[in-house]
Amino acid sequence: QVQLVESGGGLVQPGGSLRLSCAASGRTFSTYAMGWFRQAPGKEREFVAAISWSGSNTYYADSVKGRFTISRDNAKNTVYLQMNSLKPEDTAHYYCATKFGTSSSTSHDYNYWGQGTQVTVSS
Repeated sequence: QVQLVESGGGLVQPGGSLRLSCAASGRTFSTYAMGWFRQAPGKEREFVAAISWSGSNTYYADSVKGRFTISRDNAKNTVYLQMNSLKPEDTAHYYCATKFGTSSSTSHDYNYWGQGTQVTVSS
């Protein structure tokens, strides 16, 4: 069993930055791929970014590429999502998730999910 707890969300103006964190329980965190997804009201959950267990491979949705950076610290059992140049369309509830094996952009591939943290981009 893995438990995930997200933090770092909030209200930010367009063009601003936020860093989300996802703390994971479990001694085998370093063997899991991690992903970030988001869901805006009335929309389906969508892929944002993913990172391999080692951190050597990262993947991004086209909509965030060049603005968001996913990273992980296996010693701290934590994955991060640095979000820069935020836009109003980035407003959503952000979730981290974990899966065994390789990274994926498909939400159904992930085994465990956190409760999420709200990000609102507005002036």
